[in-house]
Amino acid sequence: MDTEQTSDGDWFYEEGGQRKGPVSESQMIELIRFGRITYGTLVWKKGFPEWLKLENTALNTHLHSAVPPPIAGRHINNTLIWVLAFAPILGMLLENIIAHTLNDGGMADAAFHANSYWFVTLALNIGLSYLDEHRLKRAGWDTSRFSGWTWLVPVYLFQRAKNLNQGKAYFITWIVCFVLDLMIQ
Repeated sequence: MDTEQTSDGDWFYEEGGQRKGPVSESQMIELIRFGRITYGTLVWKKGFPEWLKLENTALNTHLHSAVPPPIAGRHINNTLIWVLAFAPILGMLLENIIAHTLNDGGMADAAFHANSYWFVTLALNIGLSYLDEHRLKRAGWDTSRFSGWTWLVPVYLFQRAKNLNQGKAYFITWIVCFVLDLMIQ
């Protein structure tokens, strides 16, 4: 445990999964003003029972002058994420179409069953995750906690659902589709 000296007015904030601070309240206001900390950032100071979101503290008055809050998770259009949830099956269908387009008859079936075009499904999954993550950024969400997981789709889906306070249905759907894809291949 750190042994730094803190005063009652010192604040701590979370950045990239790390505790930062102590900083004074005026330094916190500057961090807000420059957009380094914003809605959803976890903060703590002496007297808090636990880490709180910045918008749930007295510093929330400074947020309004900085950046608007992200669009609530319940208002995010999830069409793209549902396409991603079915991407293992959609990718398999695309692989089959490509195999039959590029090969003749029995060779097409052999190429498909040999998973010769596996990269199509991988590219589809990663591409859709990447597009969704950028849509969330445009909606005001700080995706730094899970944007690095766009290449590992189930982790991305789980973290997305958790951070947007949404159900895990699209995460579970992806897992089921992935298992079905493995069984069919």
